[in-house]
Amino acid sequence: MGDNKHLVCCFIACILFLGVNGENPYRFFTWKVTYGDVYPLGVKQQGILINGQFPGPHIDAVTNDNLIISVYNYLNEPFLISWNGVRQWRNSWQDGALGTNCPIRPGKNFTYVLQVKDQIGSFFYFPSLLFHKAAGGYGSIRVWSRPKIPVPYPAPAGDFWVLAGDWYKRNHYVLRRFLDSGHNLPFPDGLIINGRGWNGYTFTVDPGRTYRFRVSNVGTAVSINFRIQGHMLKLIEVEGSHTIQNMYSSFDIHLGQSCSFLVTANQVPQDYYVVASSRFTRRVLTTTAVLHYSNSNKGVSGPVPGAPTIQIAPSVMQARSIRRNLTASGPRPNPQGSYHYGMITPSRTIMLSNSAPYINGKQRYAVNGVSYVPADTPLKLADYFKIPGVFNLGSIPTWPPSGSNAYFQTSVMAANFREYVEIVFQNWENTVQSWHIDGYSFFVVGMEGGQWTPASRKSYNLRDTVSRSTTQVYPRSWTAIYVALDNVGMWNIRSEDWARQYLGQQFYLRVYSPANSWRDELPIPRNALLCGRARGRHTRPF
Repeated sequence: MGDNKHLVCCFIACILFLGVNGENPYRFFTWKVTYGDVYPLGVKQQGILINGQFPGPHIDAVTNDNLIISVYNYLNEPFLISWNGVRQWRNSWQDGALGTNCPIRPGKNFTYVLQVKDQIGSFFYFPSLLFHKAAGGYGSIRVWSRPKIPVPYPAPAGDFWVLAGDWYKRNHYVLRRFLDSGHNLPFPDGLIINGRGWNGYTFTVDPGRTYRFRVSNVGTAVSINFRIQGHMLKLIEVEGSHTIQNMYSSFDIHLGQSCSFLVTANQVPQDYYVVASSRFTRRVLTTTAVLHYSNSNKGVSGPVPGAPTIQIAPSVMQARSIRRNLTASGPRPNPQGSYHYGMITPSRTIMLSNSAPYINGKQRYAVNGVSYVPADTPLKLADYFKIPGVFNLGSIPTWPPSGSNAYFQTSVMAANFREYVEIVFQNWENTVQSWHIDGYSFFVVGMEGGQWTPASRKSYNLRDTVSRSTTQVYPRSWTAIYVALDNVGMWNIRSEDWARQYLGQQFYLRVYSPANSWRDELPIPRNALLCGRARGRHTRPF
């Protein structure tokens, strides 16, 4: 472990590193990552704790805050944390994916230096290596608006985070062996809310007051439906976008997605079920927490409220109903609708098709026929140090090939800084897909069944769709997005179904600027870990 002198030097380097952001506050965190006994489904198993907590400590920040997070790895395996939805502006060095960062070795530490630049909203962090996500190690991130920028709703009486998702009774390394041997994972054993099973967590509210619930699907395998018995959900935010405030009795949240609701405690004072159940699964998993009125003397009762299960049409209609609030200010004091994304013509179209091939007799997953395999050196370091043989640009096609053959490759797609592109996710499988792009928010302009064609653009929403970092693609359907490639770096595009990601349904997008300027991209961190073929090289003196 580094001693105190090393930490002080590191923090000074951090401040120099982010000197242009000196007017924005710094928030310091020290996290100790350990194994510990957890009982989410009533069975003792090995979980990953941060500072002894599962879920881990939540991060509160205000737009443009600088976060200095020192992570100490006390596991017996390498470890990395990634920040789902945090844009890492000009700073893919801190993204925490294996293609950008060397793992933190057992007994070592690393200090992340990142800024929640021009962001608001609800996000989460999670461990990105070795199927650790199935063991915990995740937590919430809340980025608040600056005090002088109004939000389009009255201040809630309280703010709750809800980390919901599927869970396995088997330890993560057992699940990893399933995948490494070429087999599919078994169906999850249950769902949990904030690390606990049935009625294991309580949210206390005062009668007549309104509360914000920030809900993230932190699971590995299934979409969920979220609802609160007897109460309506007013949607106000999706991954950093203020939304039109539609009311819902229940809401689908797909893998990796986050959103916020206002809930008013306007029912008879008693306890009510807070419910998460699996979507699009023949066997429906359900778990509950408790909404407790502070003056209640009556516990939860009655049947758990139902919701859609395998029906796809209601979910599609709900997804289309989510609209961006064009008049509300985002992280800056200008309306969210001032950026007219639909009036910009994309320079090119990229189509990404998922598949589930067997390669060498083992189950793998692929994008455009390419199943990703990690390199021995993080791609970002190889690019920076110009190390040959680690990856090749163009090693994944920008359009699905006509054949069905799939192959292994460390796949990297080339893109230019300030390109404006259309990306179509085409899904010919019978399962719902969930796609995430690190470093970006994108506009979800359309989703329909069948094959995408240029004529599909006629159905696009070019006025008020939301901007987000994770989108679903329904079975035998497509989803189209517009994205401005305004963030230089090496960025992971992946499935949020963690078995699919682990077995190859991911790749990296290299967004390149020839200027080699700090204006476009921050320099390599002085404390960057160096591994693989980058070992023995030097970062920079300051």
